[in-house]
Amino acid sequence: MRTVTVWADKIPERDKLSSTVWSIAFKPDGTQVVVAAGNRVLVYDAQEGDLIHSLKGHKDAVYCVAYSKQGKKFASGGADKQVIIWTDKAEGRLKYHHTDSIQCLAYNPVTQQLASGTASDFGLWSPEQKSVTKHKVSSKVLSLSWTPDGLHLALGLFNGHISITDKFGTEKAEVVRKEPIWCLGWNPVLARSDPTDVLVVGCCDQTLSFYKVSGQECLKEQKLDYDPLSIAFFSSGDYFVVGGSDKKVTLWSRDGISLGPISEHDDWVWAVAVRPKQHNVAAGSNDGAVKMYQIIFSTVHGLYQDRYAYRELMTDVIVQHLVTDQKVRIRCKDYVKKIAVYRDRLAVQLPDKVLIYEVAQDDPTDLHYKSMDKIRQRFECSLLVVTSHHIILCQERKLQLYAFSGQLEREWNLESLIRYIKVVGGPQKREGLLVGLKNGHILKIFVDNPFPVTLIKQATTVRCLDLSVSRKKLAVVDETANMLVYDLDSKQLIYQEPNANSVAWNTEMEDMLAYSGNNTLCIKTGTFPPHTQKLQGFVVGFKGSKIFCLHYVSMQTIDVPQSASMFRYLDRKDFHTAYRVACLGVTESDWRALAINCLSSFQFDLARKAFIRIRDVRYLDLLTRLQASYGKKKQLTQEEENMILAQVHAIQGQYREAAERFLKSGQPKLAVDMFTDLRKWDEAKQWAAIIEKDALTQKAAPPPLTAAAAAASPLRTEERERERDGAPAPPAPGAVLAAAPALSVSASDVGKQGAVLTPVAHLPPPAAAAAAVGTSAAGECRQQGVDEGVQVDYGVPHAEQRVQQRLFGHLNG
Repeated sequence: MRTVTVWADKIPERDKLSSTVWSIAFKPDGTQVVVAAGNRVLVYDAQEGDLIHSLKGHKDAVYCVAYSKQGKKFASGGADKQVIIWTDKAEGRLKYHHTDSIQCLAYNPVTQQLASGTASDFGLWSPEQKSVTKHKVSSKVLSLSWTPDGLHLALGLFNGHISITDKFGTEKAEVVRKEPIWCLGWNPVLARSDPTDVLVVGCCDQTLSFYKVSGQECLKEQKLDYDPLSIAFFSSGDYFVVGGSDKKVTLWSRDGISLGPISEHDDWVWAVAVRPKQHNVAAGSNDGAVKMYQIIFSTVHGLYQDRYAYRELMTDVIVQHLVTDQKVRIRCKDYVKKIAVYRDRLAVQLPDKVLIYEVAQDDPTDLHYKSMDKIRQRFECSLLVVTSHHIILCQERKLQLYAFSGQLEREWNLESLIRYIKVVGGPQKREGLLVGLKNGHILKIFVDNPFPVTLIKQATTVRCLDLSVSRKKLAVVDETANMLVYDLDSKQLIYQEPNANSVAWNTEMEDMLAYSGNNTLCIKTGTFPPHTQKLQGFVVGFKGSKIFCLHYVSMQTIDVPQSASMFRYLDRKDFHTAYRVACLGVTESDWRALAINCLSSFQFDLARKAFIRIRDVRYLDLLTRLQASYGKKKQLTQEEENMILAQVHAIQGQYREAAERFLKSGQPKLAVDMFTDLRKWDEAKQWAAIIEKDALTQKAAPPPLTAAAAAASPLRTEERERERDGAPAPPAPGAVLAAAPALSVSASDVGKQGAVLTPVAHLPPPAAAAAAVGTSAAGECRQQGVDEGVQVDYGVPHAEQRVQQRLFGHLNG
């Protein structure tokens, strides 16, 4: 947490009146700030600090100002016993009087009712009524505050009493203290744990106390070393600020925990106000100074793999499992300065001690942390990391190793300022640290070794570091926004990419990393170009397909499918790496594409694994039959490959391609059977005609040549080989096949009811038996031979199922 001064102004004395700033109020939209100083009401531009109006309606010192919740008007009161109502254009509309000077004002946050306190009474006024309702009090009213629902009003009196009334002025509860109540305020937002209104009271006995509407004290009283003079809450209700006689403005949590001073002044601070829905605080002091501050709440967090711990509300630690999105809150009840997490350890630095927590079980998703140890020492450091038995403190060039007992065990003094430090694992009490220096050197330090090891020396300052999962590659982001990847064995630069502000290796794959920059996420795999997409924030972790991104103060888990990387490896026919990438996380359609690619390339084992992922029973059954027929063969023949591809095409519904593959495999009869079962009569006739012509040609062909005659024959080599193997020649327009099985019917009979195709040669025995039994052209399923044993319904149309049964039966043969 740090504070920046936005603007400041020094109000001069006028009309022989002190320029003390007694009160400050913001317009509800935060655009203007109203200040009571001297006998003037000053209106400033809240953003720039320009003085917009200087209003002279009062004849004496102005003690208080208040803005209505609706933002249409504001009020001022002072020593001249008058309350003036102003419009938001700084025009005086009306006024009313009291018998004593006006000490404080407060607008009801729900209605238009205005409360005004004096030395002898307090008044309630609203536009609907013509007169002011006044109620006597036992002592001077020093402070006023309404509950968020506008039902109760708290009055702080000079005699130390706190009176809690309803909106009509009837007292409902009273708290008695011994010293004047200079300031008080209701928290504008109810707490989730206890949804009751809480009143913070600043008393001149130098205490802060907390009460409910009933007057019951609800939180522990906090002792101060100064008189609290003003209190103001943030719009969220999480924090409030206190100005006092110590000349400071101090930030507090809603639970009454001091978070430290945010500003210092030259005199007592009489007035503070918080800009609505902002982290800006305006403060006015006794010497007439008005200052606007901006509080910057820095992110305090720690990350190890998928465990992320961060500070919330300045006093709590939230541990989040980034994969399961489970969260657990640890209430430290003190200002959290640093957080570190490593495996099952969590270290939290408080102002005067360091708390050590551990996970009770070995479950990697368990978040039930319990207190393990405490180091009761006050440390000053810029970075903190924790290991299994130590904490490491970083301060400029120095690293200090402390045991959980608090004993300093080792110290390293490095040659340059430390810019980055990370625990990269290792055995207990021997963990390694990765350290990046301002001079560009990257070191590895083991906690049990006094001597650092230099990994890489580069010329530019290190901004971010990460090691690959095998620890053979180092990724570095430097101050010039370049991402550089080094081989740690050769110390050589492998590649570099521009426009990076953070980098993280994938913890489940060696050659994959992600880096971010210019609102773009880049995923680089191997030597392929980076795959980019829009992303806001910084990449801080990468596990599988999940990328952990820090955006402002919140951590986001982004699920990025690895489809692009998988298809790149498929294009290279690197099926094993493609499968590993797919295991990181891809869509179901990507798994199917991978499985079919593997099957088409005869990678049966990978194809089976991929089909199991998507639970495709049809393909798994096909794979079972293919592996039974061809799985033991070291190398497939061309005909076997074509037969496998034909069945792959057929199961995908690519029947034309399947028929061509059947022809190339020497089994054109299967193409006829396929089209017949599908009732595609034209295609069946076409292929039957081809087979019939081929059969006639085969009858007219000369007898086979002897080996000597074949050697002397002028036939081309490929024709001789084809004749020797008994395989048919590829079909061509007008050409006749060289060899084909004989048929018992002509092509003109295909499609007639009861016509049967019965090839008798060149078929394996089960297929020949199936042909002998026959099937009608109307598509009756064979139950003998080819189809024997195939009784599974795969949820496809009946004709397609018969085609698959035929193919499977052929494989069984």
